Amino acid sequence: MLYHLFQYLDNTFDFPGGGLFNFISFRTGLAFILALIISTLFGRRIIDYLQKMQIGETIRNLGLEGQMSKKGTPTMGGVIIIIAILVPTLLLASLINIYVILMIITTVWLGLIGFMDDYIKVFLKNKDGLKGRFKIVGQIGLGLIVGLTMYLSPDMVIRENVEVKKDARVEAVHYSNDDVKSTKTTIPFMKNNNFNYADAFKKAGEKAQDYGWVLFVLVTIFIVTAVSNGANLTDGLDGLATGSSAIMGVTLGILAYVSGNINYAGYLNIMYLPGTGELLVFAGAFIGATIGFLWYNAYPAQVFMGDTGSLTLGGIIAVFAIVTRKELLIPILCGVFFVENLSVVLQVGYFKFTKKRFGVGKRIFKMTPLHHHYQKQGNAGIQAFFQRPIQALPESKIVIRFWIVGIILAAITIITLKIR
Repeated sequence: MLYHLFQYLDNTFDFPGGGLFNFISFRTGLAFILALIISTLFGRRIIDYLQKMQIGETIRNLGLEGQMSKKGTPTMGGVIIIIAILVPTLLLASLINIYVILMIITTVWLGLIGFMDDYIKVFLKNKDGLKGRFKIVGQIGLGLIVGLTMYLSPDMVIRENVEVKKDARVEAVHYSNDDVKSTKTTIPFMKNNNFNYADAFKKAGEKAQDYGWVLFVLVTIFIVTAVSNGANLTDGLDGLATGSSAIMGVTLGILAYVSGNINYAGYLNIMYLPGTGELLVFAGAFIGATIGFLWYNAYPAQVFMGDTGSLTLGGIIAVFAIVTRKELLIPILCGVFFVENLSVVLQVGYFKFTKKRFGVGKRIFKMTPLHHHYQKQGNAGIQAFFQRPIQALPESKIVIRFWIVGIILAAITIITLKIR
């Protein structure tokens, strides 16, 4: 809103300082600071309110050190993150930019699903929360909205990078003057790093592009569901999901900016995506909101984000990667979420397999999601393939080590643009 107001004042009255709002870097910095202020200062008031309303976390005793001390800690703190993201975005981003609109829809959509889940758990005293099928339907619905918008919107286009070679060396990168609808995306480690979903249907002839869009929408649905659930599983230790999300947010902001700037895109030899630079403002708000929330969510946590926050953060990261055509980088960038998801799948699958075959279910890890494996004391009584570490690690050490892994993965994600 302020962006459009100052743009009008600058164009109409040559308002002093109004031109600053034309710079994405200025608005991004402002969005970061404003989100940080909202999540820290106003966050304290929301936490006090949650405590007053006795909106506390219900803890199951899983035999983990320090676990029961978390009982009664205020939950549903994801409301703080959502407010801290939306307010700066609405004030400072271009509200006619289709990419920003999609990110706002994503934040509200998954925020409501997570809020309903937490509400059922806390107020209706149903520990199972919102039934899994309703969550999945909501995630599929968001995936459809994102995928179909990218298919139908005339503003979501690309300009493909065309290499000019001399003696087998790339001398320059050119872009056509025409924006085109395409199912192309970025694929890591490949010399020609543009992958077209329609290529999977070459034999379909003229219908290949239509089938490519169908595949793209299905992939979108899968990614939104997987990443939002991965963030939800990761939210088991104080600050783990929050800090990991902030790291991913920084990386995605960089990717959005270079993809939306024709000069940087040309230097990196990647496709140019007109309009995605505006997502940097949203990324600034996202990073500020998560870092500000970490002020209260770091060990020992004064508030938990609940599903209100974790589903929203995961969904934002997924959709952000999809709209910037970097969804195939998610297994690297979101490696922490990925292994948390994978550990649960492997544990459940292996337990069922061994129980059916040998009559006794065995485990791969001491406990899943993976962060609990390091938190649980190892002993011979646990039938797990991986017993180490024998001694349980302190929660804060586990979290910081996962953050370090996340930073390494973020760096690898960025350099994949040049490593081919």
